[in-house]
Amino acid sequence: MKRARTTLAISLAAIGSLAASSGDDPLLRPIAAEYAQRWLTPQAPKQVFGNTYAVGFGGLSVALIRTSAGLILVDGAVPQAVPDIEANLRRLGFSIRDVKLILSTEPHYDHAGGIAALARDSGATVIASPPAAAVLQNGGADPDDPQASTLARFPAIDKVRAVRNGEQIRLGDVAVTAVASPGHTEGSMSWQWRSCEGKDCATVVFASSLNPVASGAWRFSDHPERVTMFRNTFARFRTMPCDILLTAHPDASGAIRSPRNGSACRAYADEHEILLNRKLRAEQSPG
Repeated sequence: MKRARTTLAISLAAIGSLAASSGDDPLLRPIAAEYAQRWLTPQAPKQVFGNTYAVGFGGLSVALIRTSAGLILVDGAVPQAVPDIEANLRRLGFSIRDVKLILSTEPHYDHAGGIAALARDSGATVIASPPAAAVLQNGGADPDDPQASTLARFPAIDKVRAVRNGEQIRLGDVAVTAVASPGHTEGSMSWQWRSCEGKDCATVVFASSLNPVASGAWRFSDHPERVTMFRNTFARFRTMPCDILLTAHPDASGAIRSPRNGSACRAYADEHEILLNRKLRAEQSPG
């Protein structure tokens, strides 16, 4: 086993070296470069609370959790954003090689496109829900996705550990709980953990998108199973502890919400159920 891991490390290093010498890294090739630029407003990395940091962008969140045994990243943005994410880690005094786990919220290119490169550079284990794991491994192909007709493919991730709703992922002194959040994608997963500053502790949730978006002729009213996914997710969000909320797209939640009364996820669910109901009414309207 040790020899196999050594061989893998040498192979990954060789790939990186070849990419650097050629000037073309296949895992960093931009996806939807002009469109994605609207999400990539530079932001200085910052400590959100306790062991939780924001290392992403104005329109795409990437979270960092510090543990006693290394770092956990949540999401990976688009491939072209990876150098900036790694630079943000350095600005906080960390290294990409400190990252041991990468948690994925959803298998769309804007949140998962950079994960393959981040996993290669760090050697981290990628973790997602079972449905999302399959899509991450095939590079984004999901014919049942409401946005399938317009979604770009992204670099496939060879190995993904699948976890189910309620499972805890432990690294050092931190336990992160998987919170199934299907609707936007079947495999959407949110992540919940405790963060403390001295005796002051809060429950942090990094939430996947709950936005009912579809492309082309796809209609939610033709897919009651998808509507049920959303309803169940909204119900789950209304009952779970949630003091500090970070969302995959910050503009969907007003950046970081921190009411510190456990209500942030409930409000997030309420807002998106209104959007879903509005979408369903619009689909039934003539013309």
